[in-house]
Amino acid sequence: MTCICYRKGYKYQLHDDYGININIFPETSIITRFIDLTSDGNLIIKAGYAWDGPSGPTIDTKNFMRGSLVHDALYQLMREQKISQHHKDFADRLLKTMCRDDGMSWLRAQMVYQGVKHFGKPATDPANKKRDHAAPKGCICEHDEDV
Repeated sequence: MTCICYRKGYKYQLHDDYGININIFPETSIITRFIDLTSDGNLIIKAGYAWDGPSGPTIDTKNFMRGSLVHDALYQLMREQKISQHHKDFADRLLKTMCRDDGMSWLRAQMVYQGVKHFGKPATDPANKKRDHAAPKGCICEHDEDV
């Protein structure tokens, strides 16, 4: 029997690598299949990275996509315990800044920020790592890295 392993909950997939310099500087560079964070603060999200876009009761607009990509990648690094959950506030503020830079209104960006500030913590918890699913019935997946 040929099995497939997959994860649920993604809407978008990055076509090209995306990089941004951020104010998180790990002692040694973090290199994963889809996300790198260098010791000098360069975050590289690699082509093929899948994310769920803007979360919560919101509309996926162009002024929200770049921020949601970076925010999801940073939350994933926290979930995988590659960076400390102490970076959550930074990630939340960066989301707001990126949305504003991309043309989102101040009011909507503030609502986005308040949403992730108050309700985003579970998404940084390692216990909430996206789980593998296998098909057809009887198959088992044995991967340990988030997508």
